[in-house]
Amino acid sequence: MKIIILGSGQVGETLAKNLVGENNDITVVDIDASRLRQLQDKFDLRVVQGQGSYPRVLREAGAEDADMLVAVTNSDETNMIACQIAYLLFKTPNRIARIRSPEYVREADKLFQPTGIVIDHLISPEQLVIDYIYKLIEYPGALQVVNFAEGKVSIVAVKAQYGGALVGNDLASLRERAPHIDTRIAAIFRQNQPIRPQGSTVIEAGDEVFFIVASQHIRTVISELQRPEKPYTRIMIVGGGNVGSGLALKLENDYKVKLIESNLLRSGELAEILHKTTVFHGEASNQELLAEENIDQTDVFITLTNNDEVNILSAMLAKHMGAKKAMVLIQRNAYVDLVQNNTIDIVISPQQATISALLGHVRKADIVSVSSLRRGIAEAIEAIAHGDKSTSKVIGRTVEKIELPPGTTIGAIVRGDEVIIANSHFIIEQGDHVIMFITDKKFIPAVEKLFQPSPFFL
Repeated sequence: MKIIILGSGQVGETLAKNLVGENNDITVVDIDASRLRQLQDKFDLRVVQGQGSYPRVLREAGAEDADMLVAVTNSDETNMIACQIAYLLFKTPNRIARIRSPEYVREADKLFQPTGIVIDHLISPEQLVIDYIYKLIEYPGALQVVNFAEGKVSIVAVKAQYGGALVGNDLASLRERAPHIDTRIAAIFRQNQPIRPQGSTVIEAGDEVFFIVASQHIRTVISELQRPEKPYTRIMIVGGGNVGSGLALKLENDYKVKLIESNLLRSGELAEILHKTTVFHGEASNQELLAEENIDQTDVFITLTNNDEVNILSAMLAKHMGAKKAMVLIQRNAYVDLVQNNTIDIVISPQQATISALLGHVRKADIVSVSSLRRGIAEAIEAIAHGDKSTSKVIGRTVEKIELPPGTTIGAIVRGDEVIIANSHFIIEQGDHVIMFITDKKFIPAVEKLFQPSPFFL
């Protein structure tokens, strides 16, 4: 596939890295010549220096015969105009744009349509992060919750802890303890190394366990892997930007929410927008403020400013003062491994959330959804099986007979409204939504090829 990526920032670079490794023809466009040189030194791709919305630059990048344009510059306006020009002048068939401003997102249905700004898929990082955090609050104890098949089935990451009934026992005992719940352990990471789950595998404290289950049973399975946490009630948010204010607005009807904003003018605006959230003007590093607002009774402390250092340090302070859990938004990948698994409970990466959304639209075959797991090391994919037994490598075959690439697990199948946790004897049918977990991303092209029907397949 010939793909043009506008923007060589963290998202553009990470997307290029993913796609180059899957035998795509990639061209990256940016105004920053030094960034482009660094990309060329790292990856096998073309670069074009210039403004991504200029027709001349798009033509030089190969828009006339490109299969897809992905606009992820730092400017919403550049991304929108580039998609429009690619459509009008070059008939580029697929156009994806990252749009960050809520002013545009709120009017998306009216703006982004065939008679308006012609964008096929809009990616809003802020909304993706809000939804990501909301799921973590909804399911206490989870490290990541990813929904598939319109929310019917989920992949959940949980850190196994002493006190969990399954810790110290083999996986076979999970069925004995919860016979009425059909679930499957898709992967286990122990000391950052993947372990193939088998019935005899014993769960150890500290294991990062990924399980697949019908969404209504998430809490029950989490409770088998760690002591059940009480539902969260008190949430404190630091940072009243688009993400902080959007999250507070989504939470305030069901939780007791407090929000700290350092800008006096912005805190006043937030007090008008948020009707049930208590808004404070101040610094999250102010110990007196945190003590006065009962930080030791706070269930979740969430730092969402645009400053990684402020987010990390204020979260560490809050934990030191008694906050039960800390979630931190971090932009720089270099900081993630430094803080994860130490004082900070959960690190949130807007880049990874954006990449997951982008890859779902870029993948070959009928890939409905893609989610990046473990900070990009693994992926979960939802693919639709098409064809028949003569044209498909999966349809009409049992799960055990499908030649899956190494490190790939079929975890669940959604057939209509029915969620079926996969077993080795289950037969895939036309139209099934197949949920897979892939521990080694280099095999993703092989998974895509597996789900591409071919008239020459026998």
